[in-house]
Amino acid sequence: MTMTHSLRLVTALSCGLIALPAVAQESGLSFSITGGAAVSPDYFGSNSHSVRPTGGFGFNGLRFGALSFGALRAVEEFEPGGGFYGTFRFIGKREGKDELEGLEDVKASVEIGIGAQYTEEFWQVYGEMRYGVIGHKGVAGEFGANVIYRGESGLVLNAGPRAEFGNGRFHRTYFGVTEEEEIASGGNLTEFTPSAGFKSIGVEVGAFQPLSADWGLSGSVRFDRLRGDAASSPIVQQGARNQISAEIGLTRHFNLRF
Repeated sequence: MTMTHSLRLVTALSCGLIALPAVAQESGLSFSITGGAAVSPDYFGSNSHSVRPTGGFGFNGLRFGALSFGALRAVEEFEPGGGFYGTFRFIGKREGKDELEGLEDVKASVEIGIGAQYTEEFWQVYGEMRYGVIGHKGVAGEFGANVIYRGESGLVLNAGPRAEFGNGRFHRTYFGVTEEEEIASGGNLTEFTPSAGFKSIGVEVGAFQPLSADWGLSGSVRFDRLRGDAASSPIVQQGARNQISAEIGLTRHFNLRF
């Protein structure tokens, strides 16, 4: 079982495109790449976990000619301010075997969407919505908030609640059981048709420690409890409502000039 919701690529976008005089403006590109490892449930509602690679991409800014987008520097974690950003999530394939024997395989999905955030010195709120352009073709998203601690060494700690939601198509893909699947499972999984709503509520604790001007180390631990129709799914009933995941990664900032 290879499904994961911890493998993510997130592209942070600035909130505006600003025209600047072409003279005295250095052209360049600023971005970051993160690579690491994560442990997470094998699929939504699973009571078993797997370790797998995880990664991310952050876009900080681009300046070319008379146009400027974002900042040509390494943006600090939870930098105060507000704006929009793009989000990308990969959900791996779920195979209908073992305790899911009789269920059709669920193909890997790619979600693309948009988010908005507002950050002050000691707190942050954000919201995201994504569409499954490949795979489930449903809508999913998340709301969250953080309290933030900033240490003198550059250490940034954050912690706060999380709430994930999905529309009916998303929930039917990952928590539904059709009549045909009930028969194929020998009655172990009863027919179930979930509707739209919140998928889970939880809390996340994270940390980021800069190692130099261009390198940083990050880590997080997250607990989610499935709720609503997701929690009532036969798939979850034989698995676990409580979902725990963690990851650690190394980030490299790149500031290119041309």
